[in-house]
Amino acid sequence: MYFDTHAHYTDENFDSDRDETIRAVHESGVELIMNASSDYESCVRSLELAENYPYIYAAVGWHPHDAKTFSDDSEKYLEKWCALPKVRAIGEIGLDYYYDLSERDIQREVFIRQMELAKKLKMPVVVHDRDAHADCMEIIRRFPEVKGEFHCYSGSAEMAREIIEMGWYLGFTGAITFKNARKALEVIEMCPLDRILLETDCPYLAPVPFRGKRNDSRYLPYMAQKVAEIKGISIEEIAELTNRNGRRFFGI
Repeated sequence: MYFDTHAHYTDENFDSDRDETIRAVHESGVELIMNASSDYESCVRSLELAENYPYIYAAVGWHPHDAKTFSDDSEKYLEKWCALPKVRAIGEIGLDYYYDLSERDIQREVFIRQMELAKKLKMPVVVHDRDAHADCMEIIRRFPEVKGEFHCYSGSAEMAREIIEMGWYLGFTGAITFKNARKALEVIEMCPLDRILLETDCPYLAPVPFRGKRNDSRYLPYMAQKVAEIKGISIEEIAELTNRNGRRFFGI
């Protein structure tokens, strides 16, 4: 049974068939889903999903794209939401220097404020890092008490070693099935089995042979198969191990 440790079922791409898709995903063998958030509205909708489905949990936070909308009230909401039993992480938070939809100084400030809150509340974090490896590492090094996951990991093997030594996890999406995934495959090869998480980031990053189409958690076996090939064990073992890792990380 799989654990999709990073999904976005609140995304508008699921508006026409959200409930049907979520039920079909669960019936297919996906035992648990962590729904990540990006702003106030998606946090509220993630909480609704977690309330409506016993197998969905929520991560609440402000994505770097939406950092410009973060305020003192946002922080108060996060603190209130993190006290709810189905909220298991602050995320996704971090830096995105590829799109720069919020100014970089604002992204860094909001990332730091959410890391400070995670430290205060003893919550794990889910980090988005796109083209911002050095700054992300500089910030998380300030918070050795905080544990987290680098979602859709895209850094080097050297950076991965440091992250793992800090007690963090690495999340891998359908991108590991793409032709240009050489660096990610090298990271998977060196990554301990107890630090690997499988995630879809749906509706984005559908694996080959569905690349470019709407993604959902039923495609997790394609990522599991790739990891199984690299690690030389069965896909069933990868499903079990990554499910266990996700439960440990999120405290489920």
